[in-house]
Amino acid sequence: MISPTQHAPDFEAEAYAGGNKVTIRLSDFQNQWVLLFFYSSDFTFV
Repeated sequence: MISPTQHAPDFEAEAYAGGNKVTIRLSDFQNQWVLLFFYSSDFTFV
């Protein structure tokens, strides 16, 4: 379990920003507060 005082591991992911597909890295936001939100997709059959 990760405690609030530990750093999250760096990762890379594809995202959409301003209608463009971009690659983001957690390290791009170093020394900033970051809220990670995952939304699967509109095409899931739930």
